[in-house]
Amino acid sequence: MSEFKRRDFLKLSTLSTLPLIASSIPLNAFSRKNGQVSKDSEAVYFINDGIFYRPEDFIQKLQEINSLNPIERDSYGEGATVEKLLNKFKDITGKESAVYLPSGTLANQLAISVLCGNNTKAFVQETSHVYRDEADAAQTLFNKRLIPLATGKTYFTLEELKESVRYHKENEAFVGAIGAVSIETPVRRTFNQAFPLSEMKRISAWCKEQGYKMHLDGARLHMATAFTHSTVKEYASYFDTVYMCLYKYLGATGGAVLCGDKVVIDQMHHLIKIHGGGIFTNWPSAAMALHHLNNIDEVMNKVMTKASDFMLQMKQLKGLTFIPFENGTNQFNVAVDKTIDAQKLNGRLRAEHNIIFGQPQEDGFVKVKMNPTLLRRDNKKIFDAFKEALAFAKI
Repeated sequence: MSEFKRRDFLKLSTLSTLPLIASSIPLNAFSRKNGQVSKDSEAVYFINDGIFYRPEDFIQKLQEINSLNPIERDSYGEGATVEKLLNKFKDITGKESAVYLPSGTLANQLAISVLCGNNTKAFVQETSHVYRDEADAAQTLFNKRLIPLATGKTYFTLEELKESVRYHKENEAFVGAIGAVSIETPVRRTFNQAFPLSEMKRISAWCKEQGYKMHLDGARLHMATAFTHSTVKEYASYFDTVYMCLYKYLGATGGAVLCGDKVVIDQMHHLIKIHGGGIFTNWPSAAMALHHLNNIDEVMNKVMTKASDFMLQMKQLKGLTFIPFENGTNQFNVAVDKTIDAQKLNGRLRAEHNIIFGQPQEDGFVKVKMNPTLLRRDNKKIFDAFKEALAFAKI
C-alpha cells in the first residue's frame, strides 16, 4: 500500500493588521477561467479533506464572523471565544470537560500518557498517526511503549487485541502493565477508511471490563460520522478522551481540542505549559472553528449526499471511473482511462474550470476527496467541466 506524504499546510500570518491586509488582496490569489479572474474561494478541490483557506480568504471570512458576533481575545487558551468553542465541543462530545491545545500530536500524546498513568503499554493501530507520525513521542518523552496492531490495515478486531494482550503478558520476563488503547478513525494512511463502529463498541466494552482506558484520535471524525450515519457523541461515548482537529474541517489555521472527564482534563493545563504548548492568544483559529462547528454536521451530510449524486452523474462519462474503498468515507480511487492524458486533464480542469483534481499516484489511481468545496458549485456545472476537460485531454 502506497503512503501519502505529509501535506505542507498554509502558514498564515498574524491578524493584527486584519483590516489593512484584507483591503489589499493581491491579484495572484485568483486563477483565470475563460479569460475571467476567478476567486480561489470559488474553486472546487478534490485533494483536501476540508476548506483550507488562503490567507486573504481567511481574513475576509474572519471579518464576516466578527461583524456577526464580535470575537473576544482569549489568554493562553482560556476565556472569551476559546471558552465558547470548548463549551461547544463539550456539548457535541457529551464529555465533562475540554481543553485547547496547539496541535493534535500534543493532544494525542498527553491523553495517552495521562490515561496510562504509571502503566507503560498502549495498544494502537500500526497505521495510526499516533504510531507512525508523531516522532516516537510516546517513547522518548512520555515513557510509554506503543504496541502496534493490524500492520498495514485500517483496524484491528477485539480478538486481535486480546491475543496481543495475552502474548505480551505471557512472554515477557518483566511485565509492564497495560494502560490504554488508542484508536484513530478515519485513518489517513489507509485512504480515510473508517474503523468499523461495531468493532469499536466490542473493544470498548471489553476494555472497560479490563480497566483499560481508551483514547480516540478523531482528527477526521466529522467525516466519519457523516458516512457511518452516526454522531460525534456516540463515538465519544466509547472513549475516555477524544481529540478533535480544528483545521481539517473547521477552517482554522491550526489547533486542537481534547475532551474527557474533568479529572483527566484538569491535568492537561500544566502539561501543555511544560511541553511548550502554551500559546498566548488563539482567537483567530478559535473563532473560525466555532463558526464552522455550528453547522458542521449539516455541511458534512450535504457533502455526502452531493458526492453520491455527483458520482452517479459521472458514470455517464467515459474516461474516469470512481471506485470506493471498503469502509470508506470521503476518499475514492479514480481510474483514468488509457485514452485520456491525465496531465492534460488536470491542467485543463485547473486552468479553465477552477477545479483541482490531482494526478495518478504510484498505484495508477488519482486519489480524490469529497469535501465542503463541492458545495460551492452545482453538480451539473462540475459535470460539464469534466466533460469538456475529458474531451480536451483525449489522446
